This record gives sequence, C-alpha cells and structure tokens, in this order.
Amino acid sequence: MKDTPRFAPDDRPSGGWGSLKAVAVSMFREEAPISTAHALLKQNKPGGFACVSCAWAKPAKPHAAEFCENGAKATAWELTDKRLPARFFETHTVSELQTWSDHDLEAGGRLTVPLRWDAGLDRYVEVSWEEAFAAIGAELRALQAEQAESVVFYASGRASLETSYMYQLLARLYGNNNLPDSSNMCHESTSVGLKQSLGVPVGTVTLDDFEHCDAVFFFGQNPGVNSPRMLHQLQDARRRGVPIVSFNPLRERGLVSFANPQSPLEMLTPAQTAISTQYLQVKNGGDIAAITGLCKWLIEGDDAALQSGARRLLDAAFIAEHTQGFEDFAAFVRRTEWAEIERESGLDRASLESAAATFAAAKSVICVYGMGLTQHRKGVLNVQMLTNLLLLGGHIGREGAGICPVRGHSNVQGQRTVGITEKPELAPLDRLAELYGFEPPRKKGLNTVEACEGVLDGSVRAFIGLGGNFVRAVPDTQRIEAAWQKLRLTVHIATKLNHSHLLPGEVSYLLPCLGRIEIDRQAGGAQTVSVEDSTGFMHASDGVAEPAEDTLRSEAAIVASIAQATLAPNPKVPWSQWVGDYALVRDAIEATWPEIFGDFNRRFRAPGGFQRPIPARHREWKTDSGKAHFATPADLRTDPDTPEPDADTLRLMTVRSDDQFNTTVYSLDDRFRGIYGTRMVLLMNAADIARLGLAEGAIVTAETAVNDGFHRAVAGLRVTTYDIPAGCAAGYFPECNPLMPLAHHAEGSKVPAAKAIPIRLRATKPA
Repeated sequence: MKDTPRFAPDDRPSGGWGSLKAVAVSMFREEAPISTAHALLKQNKPGGFACVSCAWAKPAKPHAAEFCENGAKATAWELTDKRLPARFFETHTVSELQTWSDHDLEAGGRLTVPLRWDAGLDRYVEVSWEEAFAAIGAELRALQAEQAESVVFYASGRASLETSYMYQLLARLYGNNNLPDSSNMCHESTSVGLKQSLGVPVGTVTLDDFEHCDAVFFFGQNPGVNSPRMLHQLQDARRRGVPIVSFNPLRERGLVSFANPQSPLEMLTPAQTAISTQYLQVKNGGDIAAITGLCKWLIEGDDAALQSGARRLLDAAFIAEHTQGFEDFAAFVRRTEWAEIERESGLDRASLESAAATFAAAKSVICVYGMGLTQHRKGVLNVQMLTNLLLLGGHIGREGAGICPVRGHSNVQGQRTVGITEKPELAPLDRLAELYGFEPPRKKGLNTVEACEGVLDGSVRAFIGLGGNFVRAVPDTQRIEAAWQKLRLTVHIATKLNHSHLLPGEVSYLLPCLGRIEIDRQAGGAQTVSVEDSTGFMHASDGVAEPAEDTLRSEAAIVASIAQATLAPNPKVPWSQWVGDYALVRDAIEATWPEIFGDFNRRFRAPGGFQRPIPARHREWKTDSGKAHFATPADLRTDPDTPEPDADTLRLMTVRSDDQFNTTVYSLDDRFRGIYGTRMVLLMNAADIARLGLAEGAIVTAETAVNDGFHRAVAGLRVTTYDIPAGCAAGYFPECNPLMPLAHHAEGSKVPAAKAIPIRLRATKPA
C-alpha cells in the first residue's frame, strides 16, 4: 500500500545528512547495498566508470567520493538485485502493465531475456536472440524496400561513443538520417544558438575556469537536483568570495545553500555554504527581458562613461575586433523601456541593476544555464541573449570566463560529436562514403518533433529505440500514445521496463542490454567504452560490476547484430570485429574525425580525459563572418503564438524532483520541495491560489490554453503553495507532458517548450 501523500516544506541545505540518508535508502531499496557501495568507490575515477546520470565534468584529480546523491541513485538503480524474468510477463498482460506508474514499472528491476510481444496473448514472451534479430532484420528490409525514410533510429543520451558511432552508421547504411536523440528535447537550442553566435555548438568553459572566475551567473539550472557535483566548484568559488547571481523562477535549495557531505566540519556542525549572493525569481519565460535589463544597464552605463571619461563598462576593444552586430543590438537595448522589461521579466529595475553591477565589476564571468533557457519558444534566442551578455564584457576566450550549458544525459553531447544527428550538414558524409564505400543519404532526417509528427500522420512506420522512454518524454502524450500502436515495428534496447515498451507496434521486441557499470566481456576480453562530458572532454569508462544476467548483451553487440541481420554484407564495415574489440571502433571514429579524435585510444585514458577542439576558447570564430555575432531580438515576448495571458491563465513549467533523472523516477518523494508520496501536484503562488478562488490542497484539472482544435488536460493535481512568481506554476515532468502541444517548440531548434505552457485550471475537488 502506498503512503498517504504529505507536504512538509524543508529549508535545510542541499547535500548534508539528507543526501547521505537518501543514498542509503536508494541502495537498500534496490536491494544492492554492497555492489553499489563497491561501485561508488570507482565512479568518475580513472580505471572506473563514468557516471550514468548527468554529464557534469570529471576532474583529473577526483575527490575521495567523486559522486553525488543523484549519481549514487543512478548507480543503485542500474545495479539493482531486482529482476523481471520471462515468468513475470507470463503473469502480467501488457494491458495491465499499462496501468502501472512510471515508478512502479522501473522499480521491478532489470530485464533479463529478449522478448517479443504476442498480440493474441497480450503478453511479452521470451524468444532467442537469434530469432529476435532475424525477425527484426526481415521487418526492416521489408520497410526499406517500401520507404527507408519511414524508419526512425532514436538514441537516448547514455549510449557510449562507440555504440553511437555504430548506430549512426547503421541508420545511414539503411538509407536515412532519421537520428533524433534526447538533444532534440533539451539542448538543441544550445547547438543552434551557440553555433550561430560563436561558431561552436558546445560550451567554452572547463573545470579549471571555475578556479579563476570572479563571478558566476546562473540561468534556469538547478545544480542541487540536476548536477550536484557542480556544487563543489560553486562552494570553492564562494569561499574565494566569488559572487553567484541566480535567475530561476523557483527558489531551489541547491542554489540557496549547500552542506558538503565530504566535509566533517559541515556534517558535524550547522555549517553550510550560501551559494547565491543574489537570487532573482524571473517569471517563466521572462529570460529575454531579464537579460535585456542587464545589457541595458551595461550599455547605457558605458555610454555615460564614454561621455564623462570614466572607466568603460564594456570591453570595447574586444567588441570591435571580435564581433559584429553590436550596434543593432545596442540600439534595441537602448530603445527598450524599463517598464516593459519589468513587466515581462517579473523583476524590478533595482534588482536587475544590482546584478548588472556585479557583472560589470568582474574580470572573468561564467554564465551557466540549463533547460530553463532552452525549452522555450524563444529558446535559441535565450541562449544567444546570454551569449550577447558575455560578449559585452569580452568574457569568451578568457581564462575563468565563458558560457557553460549543463547537459543532462551522461553522453548526450558525445553522441552528437560522433554523428547522431538528423542534420546531414553536421555529419561527415563524404568521409563516411570514403571509409565504407556507400553513398550516404543527403536528405535531412527527422528530429524528435518531426518523428512524432510522422507517427501521427502515418509516415513513420517503425521506431528503433537505443534506450530512453520516448513516448513519455515527448509532448502531446495522449495524441502520441493513441497513434503509437499503429506502427508496424517497435524495437527497444533497454535495461528496465518503461511505459514506451507497453505501447507495442504490430511487431515489437524488447532487447535487454548491459549497463555501463557492468563488465562488458567480448571476444577480445573486457571492453572499455568512452563518453564526452558537458565541457567537451572525452573519458574512458570501464565496467566494474558483474552483469545482472549472463543472457544480456552489450548495446554495441545488439546494434551490430541488427545491422548484420538487416543490411547487405559490406566488407568495409567489420561489425563482428568491432564488437570483439571496441578499440577498433575508436580507430574508426578517429579516422572519421581526426581533428577531434587524434590518437584516441591513448589519450582517452588520461586522468581527466582530453578535450575536443573548441575554437571559441581561443577567440577563433567558425562563423560565416569569422566573428562572434550579437543576436538582436524583435521584442521581449517569450511566446509568439499563444494568446496574451488573461486573469485566468498561468504559465506552467515542468520540473524534475530530487528523486528523479529524466523519465526515471526513483521514488515519489521530493524532499527539497517538501513533497512526499505523490507527483500529482501543481506548485503555485499563494496570491494566484486566492485570486482563482482555490485553496491549499484543492484538486484541479489543468487544461492547455491553446486553441488548436485539440483538448489537452491533466486531472488530479493538488494545489500546493510554493515560492514561485505570480502568474506562474510548476508541475512534474513527465506527468504534465500531455499539456504541451507538439507544435509548442523552440523556433530554430524545435525543442519542446516545456518551461512556458499556457494553462487554465478547473477545480474538481475542494481542499
């Protein structure tokens, strides 16, 4: 029986005893305390494995415990002693399992054998690996003969560089560039925005820069939940007196204070580190306005300094030598009124001017951001506005300064580096043609939103999933679910059961794989894989735990077997040899991108890894003009295609709990927000609750306030008072995904705009 939900606000710092207790609870919940504890000693260390949770950077000189609370939970989740053998599916139909929650499905444990959906029995039944590959290959060949572009090859962000390289080659040899991945759902706005502004699709900051910065600005990123190991860098910066200015709608514990679990002083006393020196609770979608306010104070202050002969606030020499577009941007900023900035951002002028003064006083500024910037209709412009701010002070290509997007999945950035992209111009197609003797497809492939559109209109006929829980992660959940089972073929490579697996196509297979933490033994012995972190460093990762079952196969072996069962033999593509020795795959990666991966097999084992070339770090701008670009907004509006908010409209952002990683929900608790035993909540400002005639604890149905002919609603949400700006609300991902229209995505990147969804509430039960 599930616990009764309870609500107990918690003002304790992130980290501390609460973190240690949460890790211990997770280890025992997964019935794997000994194996998890053993593995944690090797997490994010040379000779050990790269964390399977977030992609935060891995230092060359790691701490004694180089893992965080969320990383430890992810390790326990993968090393669980719980199993879902074939007999489990003999007693549970797919229809029954569809009623289970995301948490309950994954809590069942590891999948152990290949499974085929039997429509007559409405059950998954065990099959041999050989039978599974033969059937999948036959289906893919039949679809290829009809229309190769009807098949989607999706990748979540955890697969290694080696598996990802093989997967993108499989898709292109098959005949399409349909390679959507989790970047499409989170940081594609980064890849587009930074490429246009700086000439690189990734951030410019390394761990060393945090040791030399003298100001850090946060936008829409919560390190306490999403990347807790970053709190070590932030704590060190605060001890040096570095100001940290945070822009975030919710007042999050990880941005307020931190007690280091590795510090005896902080564990045995009330000692803690205050993280943010200024905390500005910007409205959902108010970032363009807020950054415009910072830039306005800086530019107009520089105008005045130029007139009076005082110290300049801008790096005029850098702007003149290294940028273009400044005058147009400055004109926009000068003519924008403070009243409009305050209205759109939800922040007062004095607070923005104070933050701008902090920025102006710093010689080396790091700007950190997450999906709070990227998942908006203007997500690309959000990223470019933050880049504009840094360019004003010359904070790109300077030690201790730069832009720092924080990625989620542990290798999502690396997958893009080795060819997982739907954009043919980003893949070295000519080089692939030369290496493997085929003509790669040149037509643009489908990204995540376009793949969903194809499912809805019937043009997509098959879905191959390399990890992930695609159907729960995408927008418009109810519409997608209704169309999903019309697919001819669905194949999922996975470690655990999730909701997407329970929406089988006409033909459907579940293929259980090894996790990264497990020892991957192939013909050439135990194998090493590699990943790329958020700062562009490549790292080796070695499995340290025995496989959950000897029936499991590695992701690389599964991809290669699908390829061999589907594609015509090609003597230039040695699938079997690659599976036997992953070093040969790394040789192939190096041959494809020698400028990035030169001497790959030697360098990736170095402590701290090696960094990919990032020209912007050296003030080399790989843009059309050869300079960094200022982007100029048309206005401050965050959402150009939904109606102006009225008195009944709220702007909803989806969030994750502290006991969650993406769609994986470890428990129903969120201790940082004081919510226990439920995820069906709507966090609201107290004034909005009163204004709408509601009360704490009222049960409401949220409905999307977009008139596009579809009714979208999520029922059973408990109204909960929280420190959030008026007019805004927050609810959990993926539970609130049904409220997000598929067409509600970022201009230029098509990232679903999950951080500003217009909703109205209908009370269904009083408090």
